[in-house]
Amino acid sequence: MSIANTSEHIAAALPIGVFDADIDCRVTWANDAYRTLVLGGAAIVAGTAPWVNALPQERTDCEQKWRVHKESGTPFLVEFRIGTATGETIWVQVSAQQITSHGITKYVGTAIDCTAIVQQSALSQQLVSLLDASGDAVLVFDRVGNLQFANEVATTMIGVTESSLTSTDVAARTFMQAIKDQLPRELLEHYDPSSPINKWQGEIGFRSPDGLPRTLSVVVQVTRDRDGSVHHWSAIASDITEARQLQTELTRQATHDALTSLPNRVLILRKISEALERSRTTRNTVAVLFIDLDKLKHVNDTIGHAVGDQLIVTIAQRLVAATRPSDVVARIGGDEFVVLCEGLLDEHVSMEVADRIRVSISGSLILQGVEIESGASVGVALATQEMLQTESSVDAAITLLRCADTAMYRAKQRGRGRCELYNNEMHSAARERLVLSSQLEQALAARQFSLVYQPLISAHTGRTVAVEALLRWNHPERGELTPAAFLDLAEESGLISPIGDWVLSTASTAMREWIDSGLLDRHCALHVNVSRRQLSDTTFVDRASTILSETGLDAQQLVLETSESTLIDNNPTILRTVTTLKRQGVRIAVDDFGTGYSSLSSLRTFPADQLKLDGTLVRDVGRTDGGDDPIVRSLIQLAHSLDLTVVAEWVSTSDQVDRLRILGCDILQGNHISEPLTKEQLRERYLGAGAGAGPVPAK
Repeated sequence: MSIANTSEHIAAALPIGVFDADIDCRVTWANDAYRTLVLGGAAIVAGTAPWVNALPQERTDCEQKWRVHKESGTPFLVEFRIGTATGETIWVQVSAQQITSHGITKYVGTAIDCTAIVQQSALSQQLVSLLDASGDAVLVFDRVGNLQFANEVATTMIGVTESSLTSTDVAARTFMQAIKDQLPRELLEHYDPSSPINKWQGEIGFRSPDGLPRTLSVVVQVTRDRDGSVHHWSAIASDITEARQLQTELTRQATHDALTSLPNRVLILRKISEALERSRTTRNTVAVLFIDLDKLKHVNDTIGHAVGDQLIVTIAQRLVAATRPSDVVARIGGDEFVVLCEGLLDEHVSMEVADRIRVSISGSLILQGVEIESGASVGVALATQEMLQTESSVDAAITLLRCADTAMYRAKQRGRGRCELYNNEMHSAARERLVLSSQLEQALAARQFSLVYQPLISAHTGRTVAVEALLRWNHPERGELTPAAFLDLAEESGLISPIGDWVLSTASTAMREWIDSGLLDRHCALHVNVSRRQLSDTTFVDRASTILSETGLDAQQLVLETSESTLIDNNPTILRTVTTLKRQGVRIAVDDFGTGYSSLSSLRTFPADQLKLDGTLVRDVGRTDGGDDPIVRSLIQLAHSLDLTVVAEWVSTSDQVDRLRILGCDILQGNHISEPLTKEQLRERYLGAGAGAGPVPAK
């Protein structure tokens, strides 16, 4: 049998349609599969084209494409529909290739059923059109971040173009980097084949092609190969900037005075609470000035409310001009203003500031041609350590405002137009401090200290990743005291070192027991707070290493938390200590970050592994208006760009949990996750939940 006959027999047996055609693409021979697919089983009629049975409106298109092919020499490929005997319609794809054999030029072609492919393509186009109609941008990137697909909306929202698919596009690269900076580290670095979690939904900040900053809600799907490596990234982005701006405006209206645009009572109480919380770390003085105008009612009654409103606006402007940019001026009532000042040296400076403010708003004013004599009475109240130790920041803010109000009324009682300082027996508080300092000397020997443990969970998976040891002083007279009540005394007396060693040893022993018993996963970490004084001690590294060796705890399981102020200490001893600890495997966390105490450049140079957002930032996260979302989002992006893990403290509501997860936070800690537990309580909690599981949120 000749080679030609053999080839013909092989072609006849193929499951796909194969045909020969002359120079005009008219079929001269075809196998059975071709006749079954294209001709419905009928015999070949000489001089007919492969699309002879195509729907009438498509036969002309096929002929035109054939003429274009002959003139240009482009590859020939057509798709057309054929009606079947059952009334259905199928799609057929015909391709042909010119060959020359023995001086004869002809075409060899194939015909395949492409119905499924066409339907799938049509469905894909419908889905893309639907997404275009919804206003969402759809983008697909390969494993290294090169753009593979983008719909039309992505052109206006992101700024990608058709050339982005064949070249490196700045807009596409910038968008992809913004996503990577926002994604939780766990999603990028750790892959568990048994876990279905390969998707993240959150928000990113992005500058649109028009140059304006935008907030995008994105859904990111990470598709991986069997070996766990990233195959491609898919992202759907929605522009929620206007919704966020509307929420912000509604919140501003709810927290600001309509007449003066100053903060109202709700917002100033929040600001005072935040200042008091910061003062626990920075030890800055917090002063509240309560200002009451002396003659507003007289102006309203004699001249009119229009002039009275103008007087209020003028006084507000003068107050803002007379205070520092860092001070907060609020209007909380008809003729009542409040000024929040931080960082004043003492009560004498506070009174000087109050008197300067009083003078700035006193005197003659000309409003609508009427001369008005304005004056004010000012009450001053300063936060005390006793207040911070016995009350929460929210309660202390209310107390401080009430004290300033009381001092203002005393000023009115003494003749108006003066300033009064609220005095809450400061000398007795100082005496109590001395007594507490002497009692602290005996506390360690008397075994009055104890530890409670607060779990930290992954925001992405909900599993426990660490436990923080928190010190408590079981005072025989005052009851249980937190470190805020005595830590500064321990620093001043030098007792912080033996107390810190006891905390590290006790917590490490407990952690080792929990891991050995299977109560906690062996990858869980232990967080222990250390002070600047401990880190500046040249023997601290040796003592910490000895404790880890004696308790059998791996150095990689220890996370030492230090205050944000350590970042700018510029102490070479601290830097050497931290560097040595990291070399041994110990991780470093910057605690209470975001209070404004340190600079961002210090964060970049300090060898930290984790960033713990200050609770005052987390407090407003989860509100419907977005609250401090821009600040928290920026800090998370900054930390991730520096390859730092982000921990949010003081998580107290489920809304905060959801919002922090959306913002890309890595780890959550707070009473909503779990309140601080004793060693026995933690064992009971985890025995009920299962080893390594996330703790049941506190009610």
